[in-house]
Amino acid sequence: MRVMVSPLLERIRRRDAKVGVVGMGYVGLPLGMAFADAGFTVTGLDVDTRKVENIGKGVSYIKHIPSEPLKELTSKGKLKATTDFAKARELDCIIICVPTPLTASREPDMSYIIKTGEALSPHVRPGQLFILESTTYPGTTDEVLKPLLEKTGLKAGVDFHLAFSPEREDPGNKNFNTKTIPKIVGGYTPACLEVAQALYSSALKETVAVSSTRVAELAKLLENIYRCVNIAMVNEMKMLCDRMNIDVWEVINAAATKPFGFQAFYPGPGLGGHCIPIDPFYLTWKAREYEFHTKFIELAGEVNTQMPYYVVTRTMEALNKNKKTLNGAKVLCLGAAYKKDIDDMRESPSLRIITLLKEKGAQVDYHDPYVPRLEEGHGFHYSMTSVPLHPETLCDYDAVVILTDHSNIDYNMVVKQSQCVVDTRNACKNVGPGREKVTKA
Repeated sequence: MRVMVSPLLERIRRRDAKVGVVGMGYVGLPLGMAFADAGFTVTGLDVDTRKVENIGKGVSYIKHIPSEPLKELTSKGKLKATTDFAKARELDCIIICVPTPLTASREPDMSYIIKTGEALSPHVRPGQLFILESTTYPGTTDEVLKPLLEKTGLKAGVDFHLAFSPEREDPGNKNFNTKTIPKIVGGYTPACLEVAQALYSSALKETVAVSSTRVAELAKLLENIYRCVNIAMVNEMKMLCDRMNIDVWEVINAAATKPFGFQAFYPGPGLGGHCIPIDPFYLTWKAREYEFHTKFIELAGEVNTQMPYYVVTRTMEALNKNKKTLNGAKVLCLGAAYKKDIDDMRESPSLRIITLLKEKGAQVDYHDPYVPRLEEGHGFHYSMTSVPLHPETLCDYDAVVILTDHSNIDYNMVVKQSQCVVDTRNACKNVGPGREKVTKA
């Protein structure tokens, strides 16, 4: 077997290598900006013409990414975007950041990776580097992406480089960003690892090399399964504490004073985001191939997916205290994004809760300062527009359900003006007058 000698390493070190990012969303856009800021010329590849046009104008379409640095990079010609995947032939390093959702039957949906591999395949040339960042099950890089890229006859590890490096984005986190979060890198061969690690090291603060793409793929799943399991535990604890008339948040904060052996996790209305509600099911699906049943992980998933139903039940109980029924009640949901102070709607439990409330006959409005509209799709069957949050109209609602604890909402005012408040995030913890109106859920 001939061994590929790559001149790409030197081009990367000189910042001469042309970098491509497929999928310019919450992962791809900040990653492309990081490489452009490091001196590389970056091309974003995306099927969404709106994103391509906005990048061309230097306008950010993601709340926590400001337009100013994006505009500076685009005006210098360091970052551009296109829908033409034939441009991939001109690129030296191509990083794939496409969605990996679940199917309706809760199995991995590989369609975005497959379509991307098929779109890139005709344009693969010797010496290129391909890196998959999409969260997925162990073996995807080698078993799904590699055969697609090898369709022209070129071989991974011989003619071109192949690696996996899991994304670790946390939208809205002010303590860490794309550049400062350590980057795990696993290569198809040691030479592939060397080139991929050199690329990331040129733009990011720290890289962590592992022995294979499979190890890198599974490390990402472990990170998110760890959070999923612990969140399920505190969600279950919350339901028990409600029965026992104990404040679960006070319990958690007390336990968190222990300086060792404990990490605080907090309950909520369900799991949201691009990773935690999805990733565990990727591993449970793959585990069945090895005749292994991941009982612990699946139990956590079951607890978390039931949380929207629990919130609706608590809302019914809160209304019942006011001698009202959910059927026909006017309900305002505060928050549609999956976590505070961002506009990210992916897998938000708010959508499921709104759906359940409507199915039980409630008249539902929502308010979110960062999500002006809710559109049909991904199992959500309604089109809605965020209503203003005015003190004089809050009293018109039979119940206000806090689903996302955005910082710019005056919760003292909400409690004061509302008839009934259901708080799933402990957002009303500092509210004084009117606390008797608050039901925790």
